[in-house]
Amino acid sequence: MMRFHDPQLLWLLLLLPVLAFWWGRYGKAPALRFPSIAVGELVGRKTRGQIGRIFLLGRLFAVGLIIVALARPQLGESTTQVEASGIDIMLVVDASPSMESLDFKLNGNQVNRLAVVKNVLRDFIEERPNDRIGLVAFAGEAYLVSPLTLDHDWLQRRLEQIEPGDLGEATAIGSGLATGLNRLDEKKAKSRILILLTDGVNNAGTITPQMAAEVASSLGVKIYSVGAGIQGEAPMPVPSFGGTRLVMVKVEIDEVMLKAISDKTGGMYFRATDTESLKKIYAEINALEVTKRTIRKQDNYEELMFYVLIPAMMLLLAELVLMNTFFRRIP
Repeated sequence: MMRFHDPQLLWLLLLLPVLAFWWGRYGKAPALRFPSIAVGELVGRKTRGQIGRIFLLGRLFAVGLIIVALARPQLGESTTQVEASGIDIMLVVDASPSMESLDFKLNGNQVNRLAVVKNVLRDFIEERPNDRIGLVAFAGEAYLVSPLTLDHDWLQRRLEQIEPGDLGEATAIGSGLATGLNRLDEKKAKSRILILLTDGVNNAGTITPQMAAEVASSLGVKIYSVGAGIQGEAPMPVPSFGGTRLVMVKVEIDEVMLKAISDKTGGMYFRATDTESLKKIYAEINALEVTKRTIRKQDNYEELMFYVLIPAMMLLLAELVLMNTFFRRIP
């Protein structure tokens, strides 16, 4: 990789056209005067008479090289190593059809629950650049969207691909937890947490949330659970002739179960009824699980200044020698 130590000096290159105009228009005062330009035209036809233009270009090129040399070009590499914090986080997100309910707002517009969850999770992921984070989506079955990774750009792209109803009609909370815990079963991590978000009750799967909580407790994994949805009823779009229509559906969140599995593992339960409360919840979890960042930076650059400066000096020296020998002018 090439860089300039003082790149601001490169602005001096803009002076080259000014120097070209000055040297080309004015130059030195004439040593001889002629009564007619005919003699000058005759001399100008000689090839040797054009050497002044070559000297001018060479001088300008030399000055340009000197400016580049003063900016200190460098060739090498800069290595930055960022050590992971040692905190592994698995995000487990409900993607059942009920996540299409339109009881949340984003930027003043009515949107479904999953759209708001994606928006909040994007910010959460960006604020933890040194943590390995994974993602599980679940509905009737669970799906590993992303394993634990530090490649958060890829993780964000995978998050955007989750859509309500793609994994069935039911809500298998236990399966979602088990899938996430399966990826957190690494003893080398200093801290492991699982953040569950759901808007329903467990009604599918062979693994119950309570069983998953027992496993999490034995592994030392804390479960933070979030219940998303307003109290009472929420508008939900359903297919209809010529499009969709909104129907009011009852919001059922098993808060007793969610609080129990969080308490079992040393985590906490939260309830989000709007976008702002959901943001505050993830901000609180972010503050509870503090991450430590370790950076090692090593620069190894070779100075190229003299590789540029030497040709410039040689050009000026060549002009000086030639102008005082073979191309010497009458004083």
